[in-house]
Amino acid sequence: MTEHFRDNETGNRFELDVDGTIAFVTYRKSPGTITLEHTVVPPELGGKGIGSKLARATLDAVRAQGRKLTVECEFIQGYMKKHPEDNDLLTAS
Repeated sequence: MTEHFRDNETGNRFELDVDGTIAFVTYRKSPGTITLEHTVVPPELGGKGIGSKLARATLDAVRAQGRKLTVECEFIQGYMKKHPEDNDLLTAS
C-alpha cells in the first residue's frame, strides 16, 4: 500500500492518497488559524486505519505550519480525545 499526504490548498483540504484513492479533511484557513471541518474516508479504505493516519498527518501539518486549530469535525475531535498531547494546538475558547 502506497500512501502520500499533501496539503491541497486549492481544494482547501488535507489529502491522503492511498493507491490512487483519496481520503481527506476539509478546512478553512485564516491568518494563524485553521478550522478542520469534515473528514471523508472512502468505503474501500475503511477498516484499515486510514482515518487515524490522516488525522495524525493533518495534526502534524497544522503544527508544522505554526497554526492554531479549531475542530468542527467529529472524527478529528474523537481522535484528539485519544491523543491529548495535541491539545496544545487548539485555540483558546
